[in-house]
Amino acid sequence: MTTETYTVTGMTCGHCAASVTEEISDIAGVEDVAVVVETGAVTVTSTAPLDESAVRAAVEEAGYTLV
Repeated sequence: MTTETYTVTGMTCGHCAASVTEEISDIAGVEDVAVVVETGAVTVTSTAPLDESAVRAAVEEAGYTLV
């Protein structure tokens, strides 16, 4: 298992967190996504290291920006 924490900007509420969680969860190998809206921290646990470009694309699909 691998855990990585990213910073996402633009999230302001639970709906934002749910959108980001849904998109990142669709990446192959992702086991868990934890979002802290107040800080923008998104912690992703996966079975193997993830390609940051895949995470970036998922976050952008949800309408936010990976910093």
